[in-house]
Amino acid sequence: MTIEQIKKLAQTPAYNFLRTDPHLGDRIMFLTLGGSHAYGTSTPTSDIDIRGCTMNNASEIVGLSNFEQFVETTTDTTVYAFNKLISLLLNCNPNTIEILGCRPEHYIYMTDLGREMISNRKMFLSKRALYSFGGYANQQLNRLENALARDHLSQAKKEEHIRRSMENSVKSFESRYTNFEAGSIKLFTDVSQREDWDQEIFADIHLEHFPARQFNSMMNDLHNVIGTYEKLNHRNHKKDDAHLNKHAMHLVRLYLMCIDILEKEEIITYREADHDLLMSIRNGAYQNEDSTYKPEFFEIIADLKKRLEYAKENTSLPAHPNMKEVEEFVMSVNRRALNG
Repeated sequence: MTIEQIKKLAQTPAYNFLRTDPHLGDRIMFLTLGGSHAYGTSTPTSDIDIRGCTMNNASEIVGLSNFEQFVETTTDTTVYAFNKLISLLLNCNPNTIEILGCRPEHYIYMTDLGREMISNRKMFLSKRALYSFGGYANQQLNRLENALARDHLSQAKKEEHIRRSMENSVKSFESRYTNFEAGSIKLFTDVSQREDWDQEIFADIHLEHFPARQFNSMMNDLHNVIGTYEKLNHRNHKKDDAHLNKHAMHLVRLYLMCIDILEKEEIITYREADHDLLMSIRNGAYQNEDSTYKPEFFEIIADLKKRLEYAKENTSLPAHPNMKEVEEFVMSVNRRALNG
């Protein structure tokens, strides 16, 4: 589907919520493509994802109301509230920072405020990208490692493997949650009380006065690691191999985007230069018949990790965004939102 066809699709009744929902309508700052169409890795069966940003209203800015995002699952549409989006951008969240670096023609709708935000996108870039993109890349790598371990390890070894995957997630909590201290969650395997298991993963958790919603989010992350692995035990190989190859492609894409941010200080969402490599991974060129991955794929990952390490040591990006600059921009936008 061409961009012009997608723009016409956004005008159909299926997307009327963009015009009628009180949080959207004339409050929308910009709308753009998301997912594979934004990356340049779409296939004929790829879904249309729309992402965007909308201004907060007065009660959300100076009152007690809270609105973070609008989600419409049927059309795969997510529109972030401006204030929520800012908090995600400050951490260089991959799912949101990418919507500021789309191709100009991929923006379906744009206001002056939206254009101002996108033209000032570099104020959100910092070394935090290393940890946020790294966390997402680890999630993709976990899925691949889980698939490799599925058929070749004993039950006890599989538990050890899952534990290491969970520990990767716990490590990311230190950068994602300001109240989380290293060592607050310790994972280990021990003798299981289950009749059919030898070993089982256990956790020692020591948290005090910790935000319940953040705790719930962390537990969901750990639950997802286990859930992903268990799904692989009952998977449809043909269907799931396609998903695994998609995860493998996104793993490489995340590394490449992070390297660009650190080296070029730019957000390059559409991966034109990497298109052939990414699509070859998606189409299974690096997967063996038994669903494992060829050594060449892991050589690519090892090379990207080296490049990322070099970029980290040599980037001129600051450790953290310039909070004063961001705050001035946020106040400017919210003043105009209050003034209609």
